[in-house]
Amino acid sequence: MLNIHIIPLNINTQTDVTSLFSAFRHLRGAVLLDSANSPHPNARFDIFAAEPIISIEENTHSPNITFALESLRTQIKVEKNSSTIAQIVSLQKQVFQHTAIPETHLPFVVGCLGYFGYDWGKQIEKVASRFKDDYQTPRLSVGIYTWSVIRDADSGQYYFCYHPEYPHPSVAEITDADANKSETLYDGDEFKLRRDWSSNVTQAEYLAKLAKIHEYLLAGDCYQINMAQRFHSEYQGDEWRAYLRLRQANTAPFSSFIRTQHGAILSISPERFLSTQDGKVETKPIKGTRPRGANPELDAKLARDLQNAEKDRAENLMIVDLLRNDLSKNCMPGSVQVPKLFDIESFPAVHHLVSTVVGELKANSSPLQLLQDAFPGGSITGAPKKRAMQIIEELEPDHRHIYCGSIGYLGIKEDMDSNICIRTLLLESNNIYCWAGGGIVLDSDANQEFQETLDKVAKILPVLKP
Repeated sequence: MLNIHIIPLNINTQTDVTSLFSAFRHLRGAVLLDSANSPHPNARFDIFAAEPIISIEENTHSPNITFALESLRTQIKVEKNSSTIAQIVSLQKQVFQHTAIPETHLPFVVGCLGYFGYDWGKQIEKVASRFKDDYQTPRLSVGIYTWSVIRDADSGQYYFCYHPEYPHPSVAEITDADANKSETLYDGDEFKLRRDWSSNVTQAEYLAKLAKIHEYLLAGDCYQINMAQRFHSEYQGDEWRAYLRLRQANTAPFSSFIRTQHGAILSISPERFLSTQDGKVETKPIKGTRPRGANPELDAKLARDLQNAEKDRAENLMIVDLLRNDLSKNCMPGSVQVPKLFDIESFPAVHHLVSTVVGELKANSSPLQLLQDAFPGGSITGAPKKRAMQIIEELEPDHRHIYCGSIGYLGIKEDMDSNICIRTLLLESNNIYCWAGGGIVLDSDANQEFQETLDKVAKILPVLKP
């Protein structure tokens, strides 16, 4: 039995995690899960890793599995006829089957990191795609990582975690990254948009689609449907430089940077999807938005208006009920509860109405099975979920890809945390995509809903303007 090594690093507690990660950001499969120095209560840990020993990617109905170490091909059994989630769980168990973990308060340590795109969820819900996916980046990509660097924001202490049997950087390489942080943080080419942002729908087209949704709502197909528009531009330069600008402007607690083969994924999400720790499950759906005010008095009024708005509370409650049902598939009977309903959480661009749903995971389930059975998150589909997704597929002119998917980890301790990929951008082959949407119900005002999509990207599109 081999022990995971967990080494406290001699790094200044004020050092930002981006300063260290910048030295590793070009490596294959580099991932940063970043709390972005947010004051949010869920923003305690930053995690980064790179060079997974096994990579699982999916662009069709079956995953492609790549081994970074030739020796693993003969040691690891691939269960070809099982689901992608079952294969990920099996591969992780085999890699770490003879591994012990010292007692630690740290999350993850080693294990799976990656993303699950919204369009992977269409396969789960058996929602047929209306047109061809023209993105190059896989709709799902998860790696098995055998080392990580973790920062505990409560103390500022950095830790280096690694499995001694597999390749990993040395302590000296990480401390050297700290010593050279002023040289690596901005060493890439300056990020620039080549032209203005453009949407895949005009305002008139968006309003017409909302009118069609209204017809579906009146007919009883759904009682809430999420509708989004996609913004597009072209860019040049280092995607990391774009992430640093967005991170500073948004300080979102579930932010992340993922290096991909064709570019990068940048997420500045404020929303948790699912977390599990010691069998305790939590999800925190966002439904309800107001812009921030220009002065403290107006800002406070907007927050109060949101918390007391009957429409927004009704929308939020619909999604809470949907998620209670989703969690119950993998949680102990009677354990699913709602300890917080209609909380206000404030971010640089908007106020959000947030509720908390909790449960206890069944002994015969797993965190990733929980994620699959609740995917995609109800806060960004509508309800009932499958019919809402069918209508989204009918009305939205492009695939969502990473938007409304999820980024996160599954650690060796069976702990998991994941976000909902709102305020998330896909960058590939010098094209940049950003989405914004909102939940539509019977009493929605179409013009206000359109404006809400713009409010949600008010700290994104202008920050990256040409």
